[in-house]
Amino acid sequence: MVLFILRRLGTMALTMLVVSLLLFLLLEFTPGNVATKVLGPYSSEEQRNLWLEAHGYFEPLWYRYGTWLGRFVSGDFGDSIRFKVPVADVLWPRLWNTAILGFWTFAVMIPLSLMLGVLAGMREGSLLDRTISVTSIVTTSIPEFASAVFLAALFVFWLGILPGTSTMSGGFDWVQLVLPVMVLVLYDFGYVARMTRASMAEVMTTHYIRTAVLKGLPYRRVILKHALRNALIAPFTVITLQVNWLLSGVIVVEFFFAYKGFGALLLEASLNQDIFLIEACAMVAVFVAASTQTIADVGYTVLNPRIRFA
Repeated sequence: MVLFILRRLGTMALTMLVVSLLLFLLLEFTPGNVATKVLGPYSSEEQRNLWLEAHGYFEPLWYRYGTWLGRFVSGDFGDSIRFKVPVADVLWPRLWNTAILGFWTFAVMIPLSLMLGVLAGMREGSLLDRTISVTSIVTTSIPEFASAVFLAALFVFWLGILPGTSTMSGGFDWVQLVLPVMVLVLYDFGYVARMTRASMAEVMTTHYIRTAVLKGLPYRRVILKHALRNALIAPFTVITLQVNWLLSGVIVVEFFFAYKGFGALLLEASLNQDIFLIEACAMVAVFVAASTQTIADVGYTVLNPRIRFA
């Protein structure tokens, strides 16, 4: 188990290294473009050359990459062109805001989707199963921008019980999180519920579950102790992958509700060609993706010890 974890951590580090090299070649291979983005299109060639010399862009490519990577590892991401401050001063607060949004989304979505998926899988083909399945398909088919408009019209303009924006300008306010969390849960819970339902239905048809029921074991014990653990393997993978979606895939929700999170920051950096902020956001997103995949692989062996990875 320890060797497997070390192997996965090594794979994660190698993935990060390869992505960092591709990112460096994509954004920093041509020094002139970097200087133009930093100093602006109206800067003179002499100004750009002085800036490039001061920041080591005339050094060999391998040296520049090593220096660039070393700064990233130490937490020095450079200065934001858009905000005129170090990138870290903007990145970490925005990342924390998205973590808060993601935490409450998971806190509502995971229990709800797992409960509905298990209930549907236990009674495959029943009215309850069909109702949950149709509801899951309908909610997942509606994109976030459409459900955000509908919920805002309902709770903001018609009922008038919730704020239409989540800027948190007066400090943290949990009421302003209700609509963004509601939109994300409404869109995503159906996908997890459907995966849980399919996994649970498959487990309920296995021989060991039928044998336990025929032996007279309490049905509740059969579900909780024998069926549920194996049924959670596939949903566990889906749930860990949702972390990546919540990190950078919630741009629409954060932008719609003016929520200052990581997704909105990535969009703003792209629109303003803030090269150093884009690099930092990309590396953070890749780190989270690689980390969640590693956690998912390790979780397999916890949920089912029979699973082994070479």
